[in-house]
Amino acid sequence: MFEMAAKPYIKGLTTNPTLMRKAGIKDYKSFALEVLAEIREKPISFEVFSDEFDQMEKQALEIASWASNVYVKIPITNTRQEPVFDLARQLSMQGVKLNVTAILSLNQVKGIANYLNPEVPSYVSVFAGRVADTGRDPVPLMTAALELLRCLPKAELIWASPRELLNVFQANTIGCHIITVTNDVLKKLDLVERDLGDYSLDTVKMFYNDAVAAGYTI
Repeated sequence: MFEMAAKPYIKGLTTNPTLMRKAGIKDYKSFALEVLAEIREKPISFEVFSDEFDQMEKQALEIASWASNVYVKIPITNTRQEPVFDLARQLSMQGVKLNVTAILSLNQVKGIANYLNPEVPSYVSVFAGRVADTGRDPVPLMTAALELLRCLPKAELIWASPRELLNVFQANTIGCHIITVTNDVLKKLDLVERDLGDYSLDTVKMFYNDAVAAGYTI
């Protein structure tokens, strides 16, 4: 995160319990405070992990108190598929900057837009990549989501879970405010506008060299 935050084109950072577990993080709060002590300006999102709304609220208020650049991630529903709308309103009215996450439908965008405080910054995170995984084109959904959020001048739409570099260009074309990009996708920025003939030749060379290295014979 420190390495990414140092790059001028990275405007903010995010994490979630799944990513933190994969990274071997044992102490949630200590990790978050360590990050926030170093990254003071760019927004960072940390997520609640309770499944009960009253506990979500306590966790959200605690997380929000850690630093002024914190956005608190709350899921669009709990595991019982109960919508988070009322909690979002309560927190938003208390000035908590929210990142409402795990959204996959336009109805969910429409629902949460009615509960966010227009005077408080917020993120509406639509998992466009997961939408694409189902065989649906996420571009129309994301375009419609932008329209729905026009009534909230301080809300920003996130194109979440991108699968390829093309998604960065798609998000930019429709005017999406933010796209979360993994390191694997960021590494492909060097390929932008690369000559396709040269790229083809490199691919041929890769296949050839790997066959030689493997010692294949027929």
